[in-house]
Amino acid sequence: MNAREEAFKEVLQRNITKYIQNKEKLANGIIDIFGINVFNESTMIKYLPYKAYKKLKKIIDEGGVIDEELAEAVAHGVKEWAIEKGATHFTHWFQPMTGLTAEKHDSFIDFDKNKIPIYRFSGKNLRQGEPDASSFPSGGLRSTFEARGYTAWDPTSPMFIVENANGATLCIPTMFLSYNGEALDKKTPLLRSIEAINKTALRILRIFGNNTATRVYPTVGAEQEYFLIDKAYYYKRPDLVLTGRTLFGAPSPKGQQMEDHYFGSIKERVLAFMQEAERELYKLGIPVKTRHNEVAPAQFEIAPLFEEANIANDHNQLIMEVLKKIAAKYDFVLLLHEKPFAGLNGSGKHNNWSLSDSEGNNLLDPGKTPHENLQFLTFLVATIKAVYKYGDLIRASVASAGNDHRLGANEAPPAIISVYLGEQLTQILEAIVNNKKVEYTDEQIIQLGISKLPIILKDVTDRNRTSPFAFTGNKFEFRAVGSSMSIAPANTAINTAVANILDEFANEIENNLNQGMDLNQAVMKVLREAIKESKPVLFDGNNYSPEWEEEAKRRGLPNYKTTPEALKALISKKNIEAFTKFGVLSKKEIESRYNIYLEQYSKLLNIEAETALMIAKTMILPVVQRYQKELAQNISSLIAANLNNELIQNNKKLLEQYSNNVKELLDKIEKLENLLTDIGEEKDIQKKAEYYCYKILPAMNDLRKVVDNLEKETDDAYWPLPKYREMLFIC
Repeated sequence: MNAREEAFKEVLQRNITKYIQNKEKLANGIIDIFGINVFNESTMIKYLPYKAYKKLKKIIDEGGVIDEELAEAVAHGVKEWAIEKGATHFTHWFQPMTGLTAEKHDSFIDFDKNKIPIYRFSGKNLRQGEPDASSFPSGGLRSTFEARGYTAWDPTSPMFIVENANGATLCIPTMFLSYNGEALDKKTPLLRSIEAINKTALRILRIFGNNTATRVYPTVGAEQEYFLIDKAYYYKRPDLVLTGRTLFGAPSPKGQQMEDHYFGSIKERVLAFMQEAERELYKLGIPVKTRHNEVAPAQFEIAPLFEEANIANDHNQLIMEVLKKIAAKYDFVLLLHEKPFAGLNGSGKHNNWSLSDSEGNNLLDPGKTPHENLQFLTFLVATIKAVYKYGDLIRASVASAGNDHRLGANEAPPAIISVYLGEQLTQILEAIVNNKKVEYTDEQIIQLGISKLPIILKDVTDRNRTSPFAFTGNKFEFRAVGSSMSIAPANTAINTAVANILDEFANEIENNLNQGMDLNQAVMKVLREAIKESKPVLFDGNNYSPEWEEEAKRRGLPNYKTTPEALKALISKKNIEAFTKFGVLSKKEIESRYNIYLEQYSKLLNIEAETALMIAKTMILPVVQRYQKELAQNISSLIAANLNNELIQNNKKLLEQYSNNVKELLDKIEKLENLLTDIGEEKDIQKKAEYYCYKILPAMNDLRKVVDNLEKETDDAYWPLPKYREMLFIC
């Protein structure tokens, strides 16, 4: 019995009753458990002095500095709460440039002057930590020997308790900074971009006469896609273990072509996993709303309600962590790679982005009055222009080796960043440019009632699933984020782009007002010019079609299909100015990210290439040579038996064809080995990434083709790797 057969046997022996929980454990409903492990507002009221609570709440809502006195009061309250919840340790939970989360646990225990153990947690412990920063990616912001880095408490994201089998840990969301205050993480730029949106959007609201809103903030709902496979298969696939995707694997006769998995009935074991994962997420205050089967077999989705962008970012990181943790309890492995299985839909995140103010208004929602609708159009057109002007930056924010399998291959969505509005909104913008009125039925419209302004529809926008940036009623759905990615870089880019355009709009409108125009005229002049300029980015058709690729090229829209191409946008003068204008990132911080992302890209492809060679040489080659020998022995036995010549000739043809594939396998192995040797000690990170992209990756693909062909032709009992038909359909 080979390793694959052992895995298959293990899977078949699984018993669903093993995973069924005690019904009493599930007795409490969602409302009873929601947020019980979060230091939220109700918990603060209970554990903090009233003055401390009010002061902290004001800082969370409006910004401000947490002084030493307040930090001490909060530290005492949160310590009491955490210990009551069974926590023995605390950690500053941060998000370094690895794309994962990081933590260093410290015990609450200390000793008094008599060496008697006591619980202690100070305001200093709460506000700041000092993890070793030497081994985290910095892109040159500090040398390896300069180990000092700081974590700084982010009070806008609530602290939470993570439970485990033997206790619990208090997690404090933090920023991660260098000794000189430079961002070493993905959270800090996101927070800065949120402040940029707040500053510029409030300017627009003030122009429209809103003097009561105190804050504007982006909201995000991040839908998360993932695959589940049985752990027995996973651990028999070195490529999945080391790279997160299958480097080899012939397609199953049945894949997703029957379209029977999407929204289908959820299998019992999978549903049991989902239910437990959701309960853990509810305890962490994460408002997960939706679960369903996705398009590809063994693919699923979980989606939360909208939250403030910073909290949504932290919650998405927790969703990924919790899903992985709970999947293991059900003998699953959760795959977050963007393309774990060739020939099937990959996984992404649908990043639903919008803007809200402190009064609860969605600024991308059509209003009930002409004034509100003019304001809505201002924020809508500003977002469109932001995508037009900074589309290359937004594309760069989702560039990775894994995501190239989706974006570069015109899959959900293509690499060309365009905006979908729907037929009615597109006509409205055309009418604004042309000073025309558009007529619709009374049920469909809100009459704007301003001279030269057309009517505007409310919530009749259809969805274009091929569009990377689609308006879907009161939000934009950015569909290009990869499933394994942090959503922070994408939202940082979107926020920064929109903040820059809102600032432009505010300056231009104020200038028009100073020239004697009334508000309607001043705003419409700016909108009309912005729509004309941004028109190339609007596209309502099929984004996958070759015709659109040609049309986009004529319109001057960038089409960066690979990470090395896309990342160049990070260091363009235009985009550096966009980041530095509001202090979202300094030039040095931008350049460091450019270095980190290119280095990560090259390292990942190197791991994939080395893994492919290892599997091909030590697992595939011995097997196919053994089977080749069996084919040859079969011919010898046919000749010895003096059977008819036609049968012998047919078997010789079979052996010849198989032997040619084995020779090709040897050739492709040698080619990939030579290419990996030739890269040597290349120091230029851009050239190195391009070499991996344009030399190594094609060689890996060529090796894959011959291995996959051999899989189809080799006796099933010989093949060492679990096959697609097993991993995707047996769970």
